[in-house]
Amino acid sequence: MNLNPSAIKKILIIKPRGIGDVVLSTILLDNLKAHFKDAKIDYLTEPFAKPAIENLADVNKVLTMGKNEFSLKVALIIRKEKYDMVIDTWSNPRTAQIVFLSGVKYRVGFGYRGRKYAYNIKAASARGSHHMAEHNLELLHAMNIPIISKKIHYQIKDEDNKKAKSFISQNFDLGKPVIGIVPAGGWESKRCEPEKWSEICNALLNKYDCSLLVVSGPGDEADAEFIKDKLGEKIVHSHKTTLNELTAIINNCIIIIANDSGPMHISAALGKPTLGLFGPTDPYTAYPYGNNEWVRLDELFCIKCDLLVCPYNHECFRNLPVKRVLDKLDKLIKKNSVSVILL
Repeated sequence: MNLNPSAIKKILIIKPRGIGDVVLSTILLDNLKAHFKDAKIDYLTEPFAKPAIENLADVNKVLTMGKNEFSLKVALIIRKEKYDMVIDTWSNPRTAQIVFLSGVKYRVGFGYRGRKYAYNIKAASARGSHHMAEHNLELLHAMNIPIISKKIHYQIKDEDNKKAKSFISQNFDLGKPVIGIVPAGGWESKRCEPEKWSEICNALLNKYDCSLLVVSGPGDEADAEFIKDKLGEKIVHSHKTTLNELTAIINNCIIIIANDSGPMHISAALGKPTLGLFGPTDPYTAYPYGNNEWVRLDELFCIKCDLLVCPYNHECFRNLPVKRVLDKLDKLIKKNSVSVILL
């Protein structure tokens, strides 16, 4: 289908969840703005993910929908906005239905089985062959839009960044770099054991002249408190934060070590050197995008199981050698020229 760029004035990107997936979808923005120069770009997501994109300069407006909100109701909201194009980066049965009912002229999505009916511009549907961020670019290939950028985006409010800087200055010796530890994880099996995190933290303090900060958001408090209790005064706990507060604190650390999670992808979008800890998920498609590193117990027979709950003893994290984590961290430090002093 031939597209006239000057005729496209309003574009809607759909990405309902999760936080990391929403952040990775921002790889589209620079390319869309360069091609459709006069277009305004809106997003449709679920309310909890709105903070991940609402501050971006290239996002005009963020619409929200409930997880179980009636598809026709959402489609009617889209109809009222009179979009010229909708890009469904999710392309699941529900969003396909919403797109089909929206009546938008150009409907872009992945050609997954049972959902092709919804789109008149269909992208290649193969998943797992490249990073999830770049999977979004297949939607641009389907429209013959040149790829001029592979940057993902996250924007922090100045007021949140100022609060984070104040927190850092009040709790740390500013002569030492602060390494952020993020035990978040959307699934139970994606979260590294807090006991293993404690081992990693002690190893970091024995190797580097640094300070440690464990950053927790909703659902991570128990693991963060366990790490804090184990290390005592050797580590600072941010305590429960909002997404904006967590992000600003991450931005004021020199390095981030995180489970495969939304905060891991946010850290990468902020340009922070980031090390991802992986177990049930595939690091080749979900590593912290950019000049970053990941680590996992590759030799484990059940690695990359994709199960929400481990049926064994969570060996992917319990048996992960701390030395392997530190070796990958050394690689991350060198490739990003991070200033950290060895003890």
